[in-house]
Amino acid sequence: MPDETPEEATEGPTEGHRDDGLDYARSARKAAGSGPGKAPRRKTSGDAFRRRVVPKSSGAHPDDRDPQLIDSAMSRMISQHGWELDLRVQAVFGRWAELVGDEVASHCTPETLAETRLVVRTDSTAWATQLKLLAPTIVKRLNVELGDGIVTVIDIQGPHLPNWKKGRFTTRDGRGPRDTYG
Repeated sequence: MPDETPEEATEGPTEGHRDDGLDYARSARKAAGSGPGKAPRRKTSGDAFRRRVVPKSSGAHPDDRDPQLIDSAMSRMISQHGWELDLRVQAVFGRWAELVGDEVASHCTPETLAETRLVVRTDSTAWATQLKLLAPTIVKRLNVELGDGIVTVIDIQGPHLPNWKKGRFTTRDGRGPRDTYG
């Protein structure tokens, strides 16, 4: 081998070359991964572990990201959605017996509150009359609980009575269900 020139000595197998061709396959894969017209992707030190973005801490002053009491979170949500009046009305319906007394509450129930009119249904006409006498006192008590001007009128309705009207043909001046006798 003394005849060999230095150029011929480098044409032989190089130290980094493997006979099974894995080194050529790896370099082809790297070149194909970069895409046409792009430089091959270089491995950086951050590729092994992706950096996690850590949110900033809120610091010494209170922030929305701080843990909060459920009471303050709920009151903020209620005010954002405008549910204050609805919740107060439902609380009054739930505490009806406490506001009007157990005896009165056992014979009447609130049905609706539309605008400033509260509709109350009684179980007898006698209790409807009694509740009409108590209406100003109940309006005052409800306005203390709900706020002034929320309830101005109480519409007291008697019990649901049976309807004697049967069929399409009826008479206006009939005596009701007794008109078939005699």
